[in-house]
Amino acid sequence: MTKPPLDILLCAPRGFCAGVVRAIDAVEKALTIHGAPVYVRHEIVHNKYVVENLKRKGAVFVRELDEIPDTKAPVIFSAHGVPKSVPEAAEARNFFAIDATCPLVTKVHREAQVHHKRDRHIILIGHVGHPEVIGTMGQLPEGAVTLVETVDDIARLQPADPENLAFVTQTTLSVDDTQDMVEALKARFPSIVGPHKEDICYATTNRQGAVKRVAPQVDAMIVVGSPNSSNSQRLREVAEREGCALVRLILRAEDIDWSLFGNIRRLGITAGASAPEILVEEIIDAFAERYEVSVESVSTADESVFFPLPRELREQAAE
Repeated sequence: MTKPPLDILLCAPRGFCAGVVRAIDAVEKALTIHGAPVYVRHEIVHNKYVVENLKRKGAVFVRELDEIPDTKAPVIFSAHGVPKSVPEAAEARNFFAIDATCPLVTKVHREAQVHHKRDRHIILIGHVGHPEVIGTMGQLPEGAVTLVETVDDIARLQPADPENLAFVTQTTLSVDDTQDMVEALKARFPSIVGPHKEDICYATTNRQGAVKRVAPQVDAMIVVGSPNSSNSQRLREVAEREGCALVRLILRAEDIDWSLFGNIRRLGITAGASAPEILVEEIIDAFAERYEVSVESVSTADESVFFPLPRELREQAAE
């Protein structure tokens, strides 16, 4: 039987960002230099495929440091960042700690610390419970940061000194939603101080821009990524907002519900910043088994950002 035709519009940029590449490379370089085990606090990035692959190579993932025995093995902090209490606890136990926090998340930490030193109360735009938010709030004393998730949260704010506020944001948010919240903050508190350069990272912005271009042109859209990946969930939301009738967040080809895709003729595919390209290729191959596929790349930005490995690993690699 002749397979039906299917045009696939492949979003570019998509997939791994520089911060994710740096974090994964940090674990792999530590394994190369020191051998297994290498301990990692929390998922190094939010992708099950990546985590399982690193486990097979000898990485041991833990929720908290107290799960790690006394060891000379490297202990790596994830790309999402950690509260100050975590490196302090690692130092108290004489761990060889390696901080793989994305430099763009570290930028937000430093902004918050500067605002605090200038006696400003900080409003953090982000999602409650996300590791990045926990890490950012944990840079400062309790009560120094107030988290807001929605415009309604902003309307309910009652700061002690409305004239002395600053805001920072989680790096993986929806660009449009965050802009609405920033405008609400500025309307309510005209003197509020913001970052010199927006906190939402370049990769989040670029991936959402590509989805905005593709989503209105296709019958369905697949976002390759894990359900616990904030930036992947935001890509799904952006595609829905841009009018795509069928949008699914999928980790692997085996998760595709083929009953949903029977009559499509144009399919958009993107991938969250923690999703490897091999999973995109796997999903394209799965559609190629059922359709006569043609693939077109739709590019909206060029990316050339590179972050070097954490200093401890650069020094050891040089030696």
